Amino acid sequence: MTAEQHLSKDDIRTLPSYPGLAPTAVSVVANETEMEAAYHQLSVCRVLGFDTESRPTFHKGETSSGPHLVQLATATHAYLFPVERLADLTRLRMILESPAIRKVGFELGSDVQRLRAKLGIECAALVDIGRLFRQPGEHRTVGAVQAVARLFGQCFRKSKRQSTSNWASPVLSEAQCVYAGNDAYVALQVYHELERQGRV
Repeated sequence: MTAEQHLSKDDIRTLPSYPGLAPTAVSVVANETEMEAAYHQLSVCRVLGFDTESRPTFHKGETSSGPHLVQLATATHAYLFPVERLADLTRLRMILESPAIRKVGFELGSDVQRLRAKLGIECAALVDIGRLFRQPGEHRTVGAVQAVARLFGQCFRKSKRQSTSNWASPVLSEAQCVYAGNDAYVALQVYHELERQGRV
């Protein structure tokens, strides 16, 4: 693996925007029929982008009740699963626990812990992409914004307002859906580019 320069936030802001998924390419799974349709699309994939969102905590000592949303992305579409509003999570569990489907994302430790604690889901075949960028002896974490800048020369803009929004809301805004869907989608695109370069 060749050494890569860590770009500053100011450097990244000057780059052209990463396009990401349009709102029409992000679906919220709201019922059993939509769950089956999503499962049909996701279960045939070799690799999926993966992330979760949890309603933020604002008080000292407060414990997160998340995850409230699970995101899985293919090369063309992202599916959002509001776990507290879905009666049957069997299909989602099958995907997350499948050793045959690789789930790729950034900084997945807390996502995995919360899924285990809240839903008893034991995620399998996970790849934490940030670790793939580390040089020997390096401990710096590489997140999605840095990875996109290095690989694609583009700025993946992540809204602080959306990241700290209420992910437990009964109805997610379009901005929330696009934010969440692209978190999973970008992870998959980064992974595929690393694959193309022979780095995974």
